[in-house]
Amino acid sequence: MEIKATADSREFNIDSKDDFTYEVLKDFIGRHKLLAARYMDLKNMYMGKHAILLESSNKPDYKPDNRLVANHAKYIVDTLNGFFTGIPIKTTAESDAANAFIQDFERLNDIDDLNSELSKKCSIYGRCYELLFVDEDARVGSTYIDPTNAFIIYDNSIRERPLYGVRYTTNADGQLIGTVSDDTAIEYFEQNDDGDLIVTDTVPHYFRAVPIIEYVENEELQGAFENVETLINAYNRAISEKANDVDYFADAYMAILGALVEDKDLLNIKYNRIINMEAPIGGDNVEVKFLEKPNADETQENLINRLETLIFNLSMVANINDEKFGAASGIALKYKLQSMANLANVKERKFVRGLNRRYELISNIPNTPIRPEDLTGIKFIFTRNIPNNTAEEAQTAAQLMGITSRATALSTLSVVDDIKQEMEMIDLEAAQGDAHYREYMDEQHREF
Repeated sequence: MEIKATADSREFNIDSKDDFTYEVLKDFIGRHKLLAARYMDLKNMYMGKHAILLESSNKPDYKPDNRLVANHAKYIVDTLNGFFTGIPIKTTAESDAANAFIQDFERLNDIDDLNSELSKKCSIYGRCYELLFVDEDARVGSTYIDPTNAFIIYDNSIRERPLYGVRYTTNADGQLIGTVSDDTAIEYFEQNDDGDLIVTDTVPHYFRAVPIIEYVENEELQGAFENVETLINAYNRAISEKANDVDYFADAYMAILGALVEDKDLLNIKYNRIINMEAPIGGDNVEVKFLEKPNADETQENLINRLETLIFNLSMVANINDEKFGAASGIALKYKLQSMANLANVKERKFVRGLNRRYELISNIPNTPIRPEDLTGIKFIFTRNIPNNTAEEAQTAAQLMGITSRATALSTLSVVDDIKQEMEMIDLEAAQGDAHYREYMDEQHREF
C-alpha cells in the first residue's frame, strides 16, 4: 500500500483499493504526531506562551532580564474572526421543512458558537474538524475537534474523497485509545501491551459517509499569524530589551573619582552599583556622578514601530486600536479594511465547503426533513462585522425591492437573522392588514 503523509503534507492519502489495516493506522498516527507538535506550538503562541518565555538566560542575577509578550497572535486571530463571524452566519433553505429543521438543529447545537470556534481554530492551526453524531434522542448533534488529535485519510484520486476519520488520545494510564470512522461504522481501538492497535467495539452510524468534516483557513493550511511568527518573536525581544534598558537607567552606577572610599563602605560593587577609583598622584579633584549608558531610545522605538507595522501589514489584519483607524468612516473605513476583507473572502469560500458538507451528511440520515434535492436551496449569508448604519441598510434594502428578490433585499439588513421567517412575518402582517382593511370597508358600507 502506498502511504503519503509527511510532517507538512496537505493530506493523508491511500489508494481506496488497498486494504486498510491497523498497522497502517498506527503508521499514520505516528506521522500525524509530527504535525501535532507543530499545532501545539501554534496553540501556545495564541495562548501567550511565546518562545521568549522558554529561552534560557545567560545574564547574571543582578542584571535585568525582562520577558515581555505582546500577544499579537491572539489579537490577529480574534480580530479576524470577530470580523468574520462576529455577526453569526445566516442559514436558510427554500424548503419549509428543511428550513425548520435547520433552525432547530442550530438552536440545539448552539451553532453560532460552534461556527465561531471552528473559524477561530482554523485561524490558529490552519485547519479544524467538525464531528457529526446522533444522540440518544435520535437528534443530530455537532461538535468541533482540534487537529492536534484528529485527521482524515483521503483517497488518492483527483477528488480526494474522505475514506476514514481518525481521533486518538491517551488515557490516564498513558495508553493510546481512539476511534476510526468510515462510511458505515465507528470502530473503537486501543493499544495493547505489545504496542499493537486492537478493536474494542464497533458502533454503526447512519451518515453514509465519514462523519468528520474538515474546515481549512486557506489552501496552504496556514494559520492567520504563521506568516508573521518571526516578526512577533522579534517584537517581543525588542520590547523586552527596551524594558531592560529602562531598568538599567533606574539602577545607574555611581562613580566616585578622586577620593578612595574604604572597602568596608562598599558592600558589593555589582549590587550597590558604585565605581570608586583613587585619584592619580598630584590630583586633588574629587568627582561624584552617575554613569549613563548611551541612549538608543530612538533606534529602539524605530525598530518596535517598524515591526508592529509589518506584523499588521503582512498578516493583512487591521490594527483597529490605531488612533488613525478610529477616525475613518464610510468609504475610507472600507479601504482600511480592504486587506482583511480579502482575507475573509478566501476564508468564507473554504468555510462554505465545510457547511455544505455538514448538511449533505445530515441529509443522508433516514427520516431527516433535509433531502438531497434540498441541498441546492440551502444558502449561507456571511455579514462582515463592521460598524453598520441601519438607516443606510434600510435605504439599500428598499431600493433593492423590485429589482432583486425579497430574500436578497432583506439579506442586506444586519438586524434580520432568519430571512425566511422575516418574509413569513411580513406576509402575515400584510394579510392581517388586508383583513382589517376589508372589515373597515364593510363597516363603512353598512353605515352608508
